[in-house]
Amino acid sequence: MTKHNFDYDYFVIGAGSGGVRSARIAATHGAKVGIAEGRHYGGTCVNVGCVPKKLLAYASDYGPAFEDAEGFGWKTSHREFNWQTLIENKNKEISRLNNIYQNLLKNAGVTAYNGMAKFKDEHKIIVNNEEITADKILLAMGGKPRKPRYEGAEHAIISDDAFYLKKRPDHVVIEGGGYIGVEFAHIFHGLDSKVTLIHRGDQILRGFDQEIRVFLHDEMKKQEIIINL
Repeated sequence: MTKHNFDYDYFVIGAGSGGVRSARIAATHGAKVGIAEGRHYGGTCVNVGCVPKKLLAYASDYGPAFEDAEGFGWKTSHREFNWQTLIENKNKEISRLNNIYQNLLKNAGVTAYNGMAKFKDEHKIIVNNEEITADKILLAMGGKPRKPRYEGAEHAIISDDAFYLKKRPDHVVIEGGGYIGVEFAHIFHGLDSKVTLIHRGDQILRGFDQEIRVFLHDEMKKQEIIINL
């Protein structure tokens, strides 16, 4: 197969931040570019990472702020939290960002395919039963958490799922004391859930500065977050 017979000069599998950026840059240099995304435009950060996590973290910080406000004369006895409202508004913001990423691709002249892509050979992929050929193909799928294989793990959720819970859990057990686990411990505690964090190691946040690890551990215990090492 010669180059001029390809449907695209360049095809990207995965429309996260890296994939979208790569597709746009290639298109600006005159390449005919296609991209496939089987889930969310914008990737992990926009949909199940940085952005929604910050929105939930902001929400969790308001509880203690209300308590502090009382010392400055504010009356906050009628405060009430609604989990569904938070998630619905989070979803609206994520949808807005998804549209921005799709428009960036469209405006750059990139053809987008909504569906999972799989290889047929080194120059052919299949998306929604459509065969597409490309001279160069970039894999930019990112990653996804996976559940452990021990008995009972099938009843647990992964961090992605936490952004779509139908209701706020009364008690949540978090397995893992890395920064994602610690952040979710902060979020759920701030939203009045009982939190137990389980970590395999002598201290949370492996790889971080030791003084920060110890200080944060102590502060979490003061907040009555249960930490089992």
